[in-house]
Amino acid sequence: MSILRRRKGTENKKTEPEYEEFKEKKSLRELKGRGRWSCVDGCCWFVGCICCIWWLLLFLYNAMPASFPQYVTEAITGPLPDPPGVKLAKEGLRAKHPVVFVPGIVTGGLELWEGHQCAEGLFRKRLWGGTFGELYKRPLCWVEHMSLDNETGLDPSGIRIRPVSGLVAADYFAPGYFVWAVLIANLARIGYEEKNMYMAAYDWRISFQNTEVRDQTLSRIKSNIELMVASSGGKKVVIIPHSMGVLYFLHFMKWVEAPAPMGGGGGSDWCAKHLKAVMNIGGPFLGVPKAVSGLFSAEAKDIAAARSMAPSFLENEMFNFQTLQHVMRMTRTWDSTMSMIPKGGDTIWGGLDWSPEEGHECNEKKPKNNSTQTSESDRTRKSANATRVKYGRLISFGKHVANLHSSEIERIDFRDALKGKSHANSTCRDVWTEYHDMGIGGVKAVADYKVYTAGSVLDLLHFVAPKLMKRGSAHFSYGIADDLDDKKYEHYKYWSNPLETKLPNAPGMEIFSMYGVGIPTERAYVYKLSPGGDCYIPFQIDTSAEGGSESPCLKGGVFHIDGDETVPILSAGYMCVKGWRGKTRFNPSGIRTFIREYNHAPPANLLEGRGTQSGAHVDIMGNFALIEDIIRVAAGATGEDLGGDQLYSGIFKWSERIKLKISWVQSIGLRNWWCSTIRLASRLLAETSAVYLKQ
Repeated sequence: MSILRRRKGTENKKTEPEYEEFKEKKSLRELKGRGRWSCVDGCCWFVGCICCIWWLLLFLYNAMPASFPQYVTEAITGPLPDPPGVKLAKEGLRAKHPVVFVPGIVTGGLELWEGHQCAEGLFRKRLWGGTFGELYKRPLCWVEHMSLDNETGLDPSGIRIRPVSGLVAADYFAPGYFVWAVLIANLARIGYEEKNMYMAAYDWRISFQNTEVRDQTLSRIKSNIELMVASSGGKKVVIIPHSMGVLYFLHFMKWVEAPAPMGGGGGSDWCAKHLKAVMNIGGPFLGVPKAVSGLFSAEAKDIAAARSMAPSFLENEMFNFQTLQHVMRMTRTWDSTMSMIPKGGDTIWGGLDWSPEEGHECNEKKPKNNSTQTSESDRTRKSANATRVKYGRLISFGKHVANLHSSEIERIDFRDALKGKSHANSTCRDVWTEYHDMGIGGVKAVADYKVYTAGSVLDLLHFVAPKLMKRGSAHFSYGIADDLDDKKYEHYKYWSNPLETKLPNAPGMEIFSMYGVGIPTERAYVYKLSPGGDCYIPFQIDTSAEGGSESPCLKGGVFHIDGDETVPILSAGYMCVKGWRGKTRFNPSGIRTFIREYNHAPPANLLEGRGTQSGAHVDIMGNFALIEDIIRVAAGATGEDLGGDQLYSGIFKWSERIKLKISWVQSIGLRNWWCSTIRLASRLLAETSAVYLKQ
């Protein structure tokens, strides 16, 4: 107390100027302390502002009238056309033929029925599709459960994931991102409901034949189609497959008529009795180059760009967070991906120095004026630049290699190269890819071969992913049949390859190939070796490879061609344009085929969503013109009623450049056919003469 008194007394004894100075300094210290701003304060304010803005926008979105987006859109672009279902209902169209949807790869939902301890509480919750919430909460557990057994291609021990059933299986891929929902809604407007619509959901990860072995999916599709025909008074079914579902249903049409136990035992006339039309949307009949890059380096165009911008994120070895390696480990157990490897080899896709699409022009920008006149020098320059693109080279190691003449490329064969582990680190087994077993010598041998066409890319995949391709070779084929009457083609591995199987004997059925055009689509790739590490993918798309104005088809290490952003026109259109057109050895009963192309037009504004004239691979499912074509056929129209073929691309010209034996005479060779005919005539003449002389 005495000390405090003394201090107080000392303070009181200060002179007036000193006391004023003391008060001023004290107030400055207080102000300085109050004005200090820390990082925590900044973060709190930032999070608070974001939350306030989010809640405000959410409130406005829920408070505004449902017609407001349409009102704004119409104010900008003018009155919107009626949806196809409304338009055709006004014309008097009503539901007639039952409809079956066949979803493609990744668009169908998958749910958990049995799992390991880390998946506790997820029984019958979607692990694929929906919100993908479990991917963010427990990513390694999610990868473990979405992977299949690397030996059998079926369920791992203790895990069962099964497809979601019903129309909800693939109406939306994620909240707000439609797949089949728009088409279903428009069909409902002319009277369709769940009793005459069926979603043929299946586990898109496993091979087509294994969907029957494990889940009896093919038998269920057969039974449902038969029930729909019977309950509709004998009206045949319209099948609408999308993407990989096109190949799956091609497999089904062979399976259903093949004798048991390999097939469904429906008889040779089952398709003729039950199917009115097969309306294929975005069908990769002959495969897609994107499947090669996905299996080779777990990349496509967009992932390659992200990998180049943030390699430390996608391939970081700290904390066992190697994203790309986990993706490769998972997707290389999905046997269905191998169904989309390019088919037909160099005959279809081109060789080192030629391709069917030679002369294709990639225009970076449309001309600003409406004039179609171009100078002779511009046309010559564009033509010269276009012919430089060698699309037949699906993979080239280096931009310069992609442009060289084949005689200038020095190549070292990789097939006999010695493999060996590059290190003894066993931690890579956590993110195991088959590259771990190749070693430095194997990786170098792959790069030294320089260029891969559709024919040699199969050898490449066998070299870098032997277990994957061993399973794939048991379920899928990629060649061209010489003689389709050969007994070996009765095996199910050929049923999804249109070049090694026949269409059913159903002359009254129609087949449509419906796809978007006008979007740059991946066709070939420029690769480079990626920086080494303990656990890494040694190859990556060289995103620095740009063609510039001289070769606008090359962007970010990817050569582009016309298509729907996923499937090149060649794959989607060739079979209906030439392979199946008329009576051919692939279509002996002469099923009528039609091409329906839809020119891509992006949405006019953000309020239009994904657009009503989109030609993109998935967005085309909301294309009004495509939906109208489907509804008309489901209501009883034929391909001729739609106007026959609808073309915007050069698919007919490109198809003529493919030297494939189409007719029966071509398939055995004109000379052999002529010799066989002479021998048959000689034998008949000899037998007739013998009978005459005997009499």
